[in-house]
Amino acid sequence: MRHSPEALTAFAEAATLGSFSAAARKLGKSQSTVSSAIAHLEIDLGLALFDRSSRKPALTEHGRVVLGKVREILAASDRLDLSASQLGGGLEARLSVVWSDTYQSDRFEDMLKAFEQRFPDLEFECLIAEHGDLVSLVQSGRAHIGVVGAQGMYPPDIGSATIAEQSEITLFVATSHVLAGAQDITPQLLAQHRELRLDTYLGRADQVMPAARRSWSAPSYLMLMEMAVLGFGWAAIPRWMVTRFAAGKLCELDARGWPQRVPVDAVWSRQRPLGRAGTWLLQEMLAAPAL
Repeated sequence: MRHSPEALTAFAEAATLGSFSAAARKLGKSQSTVSSAIAHLEIDLGLALFDRSSRKPALTEHGRVVLGKVREILAASDRLDLSASQLGGGLEARLSVVWSDTYQSDRFEDMLKAFEQRFPDLEFECLIAEHGDLVSLVQSGRAHIGVVGAQGMYPPDIGSATIAEQSEITLFVATSHVLAGAQDITPQLLAQHRELRLDTYLGRADQVMPAARRSWSAPSYLMLMEMAVLGFGWAAIPRWMVTRFAAGKLCELDARGWPQRVPVDAVWSRQRPLGRAGTWLLQEMLAAPAL
């Protein structure tokens, strides 16, 4: 039994967005086309995937199980597309990659040098964003590949794979801050001081600490680090950034639950297959580091 990729994608989008009309807008299709594709999928499977008895369709128990299987199929399709792109040899004229500052690899400089030698005439653009802002840039086609601190779930039109290296994030304050040098700092004590919080354009990043009484926010870790250096509060910042750009200016806090290891994912759009250069770069990022 064969099921069209369009039907599987329509089902995954409708299940994730909770609406046939929202899925249709996302996919650039009419609602009737999406509804028909899902209905035919239900007929082919012999299962009711949605409960349509209320105004808003909800997944049935069978639908929830099938959704997991469909996501596996879409992920396998991504892998097939990557292999086909590599074998086909189609070289894009331009490649845009959006990076999160959570990512720092010992292989990064060597990887870019190898990329430049392999694709010397390709226009290469680097962007910086975090969390939902980064995923949105990939969804919209503004960037071809994204590298982001791992999210709990991605939209159905976004493919993802975990990079071997992890990042380490911990809490820092200026050396002159009242918390500098304090030991066994509790969340309750942190909440009494201003938090410098990562807050993206599309929505506040998941909070890992209780909200402080006072807070300032910025859309990038670099801005948070600069505010922390000026003594405005405490911030969760990737360790590599402080080591490279603020050594001697910031003090690591002895706080409960910190530092934290953060997995990092590579993401790409399932609607726009990568060319040869993008495929090569993605596979290099996902390759296990040499021992």
